[in-house]
Parts: sequence; C-alpha cells; structure tokens
Amino acid sequence: MLRLLSFVLFLATWWIAALLAGSAKLPPPLIVFTTMIAEARSGALFLHLSATLARVVLAFTLAMSIGSAIGYLMGRSKLANRLGDPWLILLLNLPALVVIVLAYIWAGLTEAAAIAAIAINKLPTAVVTLREGTRALDPALDEMAQVFAFSRWRTFRHVLLPQLAPYIAAAARSGLSLVWKIVLVAELLGRPNGIGFEIGVAFQLFDIPLLLAYSLSFAAVVLVIEAVLVQPFELRVSRWRLRAA
Repeated sequence: MLRLLSFVLFLATWWIAALLAGSAKLPPPLIVFTTMIAEARSGALFLHLSATLARVVLAFTLAMSIGSAIGYLMGRSKLANRLGDPWLILLLNLPALVVIVLAYIWAGLTEAAAIAAIAINKLPTAVVTLREGTRALDPALDEMAQVFAFSRWRTFRHVLLPQLAPYIAAAARSGLSLVWKIVLVAELLGRPNGIGFEIGVAFQLFDIPLLLAYSLSFAAVVLVIEAVLVQPFELRVSRWRLRAA
C-alpha cells in the first residue's frame, strides 16, 4: 500500500513539474508512457533491454566470482593482502569512464571489451567487502571443523559460507547498483544496442520522451529485480544472525 502511494506521489510530482517546466523540457507522464508502449510494440524496447540485461548479468557474475575469490585470499593471507592492496586502492579510485575508454582503445569496440570494463569497475567493491568478511570469520568455528575432520567442501558449505553470506549479499547489492550505472556508460560510448545506446540516440535527437521512456523502463526492471531477487536473498542469508541475536 505504501509503495503504491509512493508511486502515485511520484506521478503527481512529475505531472506538476511538467506543467511548470513545459512539455518541451519535461513531457508529462502520459506522453512518456505512450512512447514506451510504442517502443514495446515495435520490439525495440525489449531488444535493447535484453541486450543491457545480458551485459549486466555477464559482468556482474564475472566480477563477483573473481572478486570474492580475491577478497577471501586477501582476508586469509597477509602476504596476498600486502601485494594486492595497492592495486585495490588504484582500482577503487580509477574513474569508470577511464577504464571503459581504455578497454575500447586496447581491445576495440567489442562486446568483450565492454563486459571486461564493466567487470573491472565492479571488481574492487566485491574484493573489499569479502576481504572484511573473511577477516571477521570466527576462528573457533575453524578449529571445530578441524577437530571433526570436515572435508574442504563441508567446511566451505557449513562453516565458511554461512558466515560470508551476509557479506556476499552486501557486495552483490552494492555491486549490482554500480553495474547498472556503468553498463549504460559503456553502451553509450561504444555499443550498437542497449538502453545506453538508445539514450545516446535520444540525446542526439533531443527526443526527451524517448529518453525518459528508455530510462524509466530500465529503472522499472531494476526495481523489480531488487524487490524480487536481491532483497529476499539478503534477508534469507541474514536470518541466522537475527536468530542468534
């Protein structure tokens, strides 16, 4: 009910702002939604949206898997942490735009270059979060696993993963929000399709309804994924900590 009320308030604010600014600068909701429906009927909206989602999934999966492994290693090994920390600081402070431009210059305007650039921008946040999670592991549970002669897989499944799960969820949530934004920049600069590409076309044509139609459709998908996948996963992996408290 509150979410519905918030949505209605958003539409009312948008409509009032459109009246004050004028439809040339800010089209009212009806015009934008009409444009969105027209793009959906033509199939263009779903084509570009699916291309963007595919890039998000690939880059996110790549960054999370590699970043989690590196973060765990740095949290366990002081040597690995000392060697990797300067690189981590560099990647954390390197602008996403620089990474994307360099990837396109070095590897060309290819899909692999776009995915790699997006993943590199997401990678350091996953490393930092998992490193801190690994440092917070309970040594007593490691000793218990050794006493009961747990296998590596059983130790990972029943000892490490439950402790690291909240940190994985936090890294996934923050990283996903970062990937959403970076993938649009990568598409704007060097891909022939995707939501970012269409936003760039709309900008060149000064087509504000088209720009808002693609932006809002993308935002709607992000909100659905957040509500259906990310939030339930985060609550699930944190449930055991709430019970223990």
